[in-house]
Amino acid sequence: MEKRPSTKTIMEPAREIKVFREADVVVVGGGPGGIGSAISAARAGADTVLIERYGHLGGMATGGLVNIIPNLSDIFGEQRIAGLVQEIIDRVDAMGEAHYPKKEEWGTTDKKVVNRYLNAQLPNFYIRKDASGQQRVLYTALVDPEVLKAELNDMVTEAGVTLSLHSWGTRPIMDGNTVKGVIFESKSGRQAILGKVVIDSTGDGDIFVAAGEDFDSELKPRSRISNLAMVYWLVNVDIKRADEFKASQPEKYAELMQELASQGGFTRYMKDLLKDHENIVWGHPHIPCSDQTDVEEMTLVDVSTRKRVLITYQFLKKHVPGFERSIIMHTAPQLGTTGGRRVTGEYILTARDMESDEIFDDTIAMFANNDNGEISLKHPGVCIPYRCLVPRKVEGLLVACRAFSSEYSFNGHFNLIPHCIALGQAAGTAAALSVKAGLKPREVDYGALQDRLINQGVILPGVVTRTKA
Repeated sequence: MEKRPSTKTIMEPAREIKVFREADVVVVGGGPGGIGSAISAARAGADTVLIERYGHLGGMATGGLVNIIPNLSDIFGEQRIAGLVQEIIDRVDAMGEAHYPKKEEWGTTDKKVVNRYLNAQLPNFYIRKDASGQQRVLYTALVDPEVLKAELNDMVTEAGVTLSLHSWGTRPIMDGNTVKGVIFESKSGRQAILGKVVIDSTGDGDIFVAAGEDFDSELKPRSRISNLAMVYWLVNVDIKRADEFKASQPEKYAELMQELASQGGFTRYMKDLLKDHENIVWGHPHIPCSDQTDVEEMTLVDVSTRKRVLITYQFLKKHVPGFERSIIMHTAPQLGTTGGRRVTGEYILTARDMESDEIFDDTIAMFANNDNGEISLKHPGVCIPYRCLVPRKVEGLLVACRAFSSEYSFNGHFNLIPHCIALGQAAGTAAALSVKAGLKPREVDYGALQDRLINQGVILPGVVTRTKA
């Protein structure tokens, strides 16, 4: 699909826009960061509106079929992310639709437990090596995405959030350098929502970019966050037969996978561990791209990857024992995005923050540092400051999604589902405090924010004043 550059422009005529609603806090985007923001703001007493472009909440965790909530503990088994993330897991688990290692298994080297996740081909999410080379188990959870959709609806409405689905936030309403609300498009037309604080949880920073805030979009080729993804599920797979074939005829299996790759198919799949999901396998192919916000590139990936999924399915069904009766159950309706634009905030997290044990005076989360080899073993936890959610120039706005203020080297390790929910929990709580006190979001008292978060079950280290450029 060749791009066709155009230099033509048109003038959009001025027009009156209906005000749909006024609120204390307006959250744009109902993915992990957005649900964290909206639920937390509403629970803290703020009149909160959440707008979401799809017909469901959860973003990548639901519509993207990335139903894995990883890195909740460090390699030594200490839980680092709790709060709203843990509440969500608990609610889905109460319905029998979650899977995770037992608490006593977090950090274990027990071969039986380790092999459970190796055999499911899920080591990236569950297994890390310690200094002696032993494999240890992380606290990571799997959830059913359809059940999660319903639970998130319940959590949002129970909190008192005004929810508007099928509503795409397109641009901020500005008064000088202050965001006063957002314009959104839907089948009901173009409308406005006015708010005292707006939280950009679009993932790609759609609101702060349009507001004129500076941002960084550097991505390194071959890094995780320089990919788009198209997740798919195959069901009716006799996994036992497929495993037996692979184990008994490894050379034949390798030949088949080489042939599948030559046809453009995907050769790797993972096994679902949820109860009653024993015949389901997932494909999580990553597709390199240059710009995850370019509509032409996104369209090309959508079209070409769905074709490749079909090639994969037809080949496995015809050639690999165990796949004879398989069908394609899902291809994600929502294209997987892994990185992109990142706001320039009051503090920019960099690689050096992954090698530090210091604690920010505005710490609002601590993330497990699991993916940096020896650095992770020396520094298993990384503190996240509130200032990385606060744009440097624009007022009335917070950023709570993977677009938090960070360099690509940091962002690639800490922009996953649980991280974004945790950032949202902090942003929503801060927004409510801001409204109640009549302060700008950047003026919120750090101590008061931390007290609120700790009361919500967020795990924070002892707070020590720290000044850093």
